[in-house]
Amino acid sequence: MEATRLIAVRHGETAWNVDTRIQGHLDIPLNDIGRWQAARAGEALAGEPVAAIYSSDLRRAWETAQAIARAQAEPVAPTADARLRERAFGRFEGRTFAEIEAAEPGMALRWRQRDPGFAPPEGGESLIDFRARITTAAHDLAARHVGQLVVLVAHGGVLDVLYRAATRQDLQAPRTWLLGNAAINRLLWTPQGLSLVGWGDAAHLQASLDDTTAG
Repeated sequence: MEATRLIAVRHGETAWNVDTRIQGHLDIPLNDIGRWQAARAGEALAGEPVAAIYSSDLRRAWETAQAIARAQAEPVAPTADARLRERAFGRFEGRTFAEIEAAEPGMALRWRQRDPGFAPPEGGESLIDFRARITTAAHDLAARHVGQLVVLVAHGGVLDVLYRAATRQDLQAPRTWLLGNAAINRLLWTPQGLSLVGWGDAAHLQASLDDTTAG
């Protein structure tokens, strides 16, 4: 069976990224740098034969997806899919890791150790449940577009799951790969699963914000 090509893009930067504050399902918009990054990602993908764009319905991802869609030569309206949301972190959302560690050291340790069954209280997801949500969504969306190119716009945690699935690494393996805002990551999907093509391409983000206003 022919493969589906996937381009996975993490949303552009937000103020909470800068503050290292946990966003989870909270709906935080892009900051100025994030909007610039999203536009640059759109320019970088303008020549790609994109058949569909699927995005998390959270604003930071949706704004990024819209920027990518606007840059396409042929109109491609993005489709929101809540399954592509970041992991739910329950009452950890809105706090920094340092704040959580100071208030709830036991739970912070389980999180740091990537305990697969640990779910933050008050509606958080375990890594096991989060992985199931993301891999099921990726399989479903890719299967709709066999032989085509699909862009998935989501979050750092989502991309982490996709990378682990493509490289056959378990949930507790130490992370040695980047999850950069608005970087371009390429995978292949077949019914047998995902495979990695390229990761962390950020060449389109090398120019500074100042360069865009020079002259």
